[in-house]
Amino acid sequence: MNLSRKRYRGMWPFVIFCGLAVLLYISLGKNPEHIPSPLIGKPAPEFTLPDLENRDLLSKQDMQGNVWLLNVWASWCVACIQEHPLLNDLSNSGVVQIVGLNYKDVQTDAIEWLDRHGNPYRFIAVDTTGDVGIDYGVYGVPETFLIDKNGYIQYKHIGQLTPEIISQQILPLVDLLREQES
Repeated sequence: MNLSRKRYRGMWPFVIFCGLAVLLYISLGKNPEHIPSPLIGKPAPEFTLPDLENRDLLSKQDMQGNVWLLNVWASWCVACIQEHPLLNDLSNSGVVQIVGLNYKDVQTDAIEWLDRHGNPYRFIAVDTTGDVGIDYGVYGVPETFLIDKNGYIQYKHIGQLTPEIISQQILPLVDLLREQES
């Protein structure tokens, strides 16, 4: 009996290792763009930040009463370059206003980047320290939030936007939120 107890005790590290391996396998199979945000349905965090170009102070209140997108981006972000033409097209369509949150960037680099790639943003708040990004639960750039006219976050997308995400998720939600306005 004593021998069988020792044999079973020796198996516990193996059982624990197998359990951790299964958990790792499951978590690796998840898409990081589908991490649910605890901020959905809650007020967007307040911010007061300088504007990228004219250094006026900007806040969430500047968009009160509008449905808008907050796009977190940086000049050093490769995926931001890839999604940027979509943001330019969306901005030019006039369907929804886009506010930029320039994240942990150098002002001159950000301005040069916009000169090269176009500026889809109504205004651009500068989050040099990343504190506002932390308040919004930003994992990295790019990230995009859809905020309703009352200042509540209704949608969050982690990673690069695609035409499908815009047409199948963001635009229908913008239409729905606009219908609720009237």
